Amino acid sequence: MSLYAIGDFHLSFQVNKPMTVFGSVWKRHEEKIQRYCGRMVRPEDTLVITGDHSWGRKLAECREDLAFIEALPGRKILLRGNHDMFWDAKKTEQLNEEYRGRLLFLQNNYYSYEDYALVGTKGYTFEGPFYLDRRGRILGWDEDKEEHAKKLVDREMARLQVSFDAAWADGYRKFILFLHYPPTSVIETDSPFTRIAEQYHVEHVVYSHCHGESRFGDSIRGEYHGVCYHLVSGDYLGFRPERIL
Repeated sequence: MSLYAIGDFHLSFQVNKPMTVFGSVWKRHEEKIQRYCGRMVRPEDTLVITGDHSWGRKLAECREDLAFIEALPGRKILLRGNHDMFWDAKKTEQLNEEYRGRLLFLQNNYYSYEDYALVGTKGYTFEGPFYLDRRGRILGWDEDKEEHAKKLVDREMARLQVSFDAAWADGYRKFILFLHYPPTSVIETDSPFTRIAEQYHVEHVVYSHCHGESRFGDSIRGEYHGVCYHLVSGDYLGFRPERIL
């Protein structure tokens, strides 16, 4: 059995939201997802999708998008993204009940993969605005919005702690952490998310959200303080899921 991850499908089978305005890589991207997942992921594998599943704002507008994901091979675990308006964090149990045996929704809980606990939350990262000089170097930023971002990070950290606590109570000591937002902003070298990863000796941190060449380097990629960080945004991967384990 293998563990794969990919994020940011941005499906819109029931709403009019074409992604081609964001570049040619998005042309018929649904077919790429279907093709590469079909080639790489086996029925016994686990596929974690790290948020931004659908442009639908209500669950009724996401049914076809979720059906598309359901039809992909493997056991599918879904994480909340910032565009997943259909998913109220307080109603995750209802989604898990409705899609029982078909899809798994990761929020305030955890799922097992071999002897690992898969934990995760949407996360949050301060994204500006930043004040730049003529060379594009950051001179400063909106401190009021940074303060608001810190409150959202605290909220997401509390949700993530619930996942770690549940897994720890059940005897798990090996962890893989999934986020939608990157673990650090462009002005950070560490964050509460990197610190909790190091505290629990997380082996891999997997995230998405960053789109386009100019954004792929916004956060950590590769090994940092003994943790391996993976960017799995769909366009970054060319819509090929990345094998984590």
